[in-house]
Amino acid sequence: MTTTAPARRRRDPEARRREILIAATELIVENGAATLTHRAIASRAGVPLGSTTQYFASIDELRETALQQLASEIDRELDKIHEVIGDFVTAPERAVASLSEFLADPRAVHAEIALMTAGTTDDRLRELALRWSDRFTEMLTEKIGRTRAVAISVYLDGATIHAGLHERPLQAAEMTAAIRALAMMPVADA
Repeated sequence: MTTTAPARRRRDPEARRREILIAATELIVENGAATLTHRAIASRAGVPLGSTTQYFASIDELRETALQQLASEIDRELDKIHEVIGDFVTAPERAVASLSEFLADPRAVHAEIALMTAGTTDDRLRELALRWSDRFTEMLTEKIGRTRAVAISVYLDGATIHAGLHERPLQAAEMTAAIRALAMMPVADA
């Protein structure tokens, strides 16, 4: 009786690297960027411990790459908001609907909070952490002026933290009223 050996799994270095990166992003969303370890990532990815250092030179490089991945995901959400950016003054309900969708997604909220936290504790990650608010402020400045745009951006940073701390985000009506007030507040640069 002849038995055939099980087929060897074909090596796919890029797939292994992606598995490690996905595991790192999941752990960042769940526990924050500062808690990443090679062991936790390898365990989550189901790969040998040495794989994490084979594909990433250091835990810092892995953390930064994972945070970059999360920032790219958030950029895609910002692209959706860009479509309704002009509505912040005329019809904030439409813009708030898009923002509410983001704030109701615990993974997206925790990813944004992880980026904020990383940016406040690691100077190398500050630019990455600021990317969303800076881009949002820039887009909105064209419509309502810098002072109002900054006020709304800061408000949304707070709304993100609020969503991360509470079981549900702010109500759409509350956000609409706040954004309407901030978009219409009297300022010198409007």
